[in-house]
Formats: sequence, structure tokens, C-alpha cells
Amino acid sequence: QVQLVESGGGLVQPGGSLRLSCAASRNIFSLDVMAWYRQAPGKQRELVASITNGGRTNYADSVKGRFTVSRDNAKNTVNLQMNSLRPEDTAVYYCKAYSTLSPQRYWGQGTQVTVSS
Repeated sequence: QVQLVESGGGLVQPGGSLRLSCAASRNIFSLDVMAWYRQAPGKQRELVASITNGGRTNYADSVKGRFTVSRDNAKNTVNLQMNSLRPEDTAVYYCKAYSTLSPQRYWGQGTQVTVSS
């Protein structure tokens, strides 16, 4: 089992930046994939970005060039640097982690990001 806790959300003006962090309760080295998802009101949860243990990243087209995902296995954290934020980035952002060798999927409780003037 692993617990994930997100932090760093808040209210920011369009064009601003936020850095989200996801802290795991144990070593994440065995968790091949760490990812960020988001869910806006009335919409389905969608993948924002993911990163593997080998550092391979994947981004939704809507955030490419603006968001950067990173992981620090020594600190058991995964981060999401969000720049040039837009109102359409407003959502609850969730951290997800899993191993490709297990059907178990771990989710955090989410952190609210609101982009508004």
C-alpha cells in the first residue's frame, strides 16, 4: 500500500504559475509510473502528464510546452510545474501511481487549481 498526498494547488491569475507536489508514504522506486490527472466540473478525469522510472514523460496535447513533470525517487515525490496557466486548466488535480507488474492503482485525494482573474 502507498498513500499519496498532493499539495500546491490554489488560485492563480491567467498566465501565472503553480507547482504541484505529490508525496508518497513509501519508496516509489517500485512504482513504474507516476502521473497527474485532472478533472474539471462536469468533465471526465483526464491524463495531464506521466513519468516513468526511466524518466520517460508523456503529456496531454493541451499542456505540452507549458507543464513539466518530474520525479525524485530519493524524496518519494513527483512534481508538476505548471506555467502559462489558462482558465481552462482549472480543475482538481490528482496524483496517480502504479507498477506495471500489479493491477493495483493508487490515487491521491486531489488538490484544487483555479485559474481566474
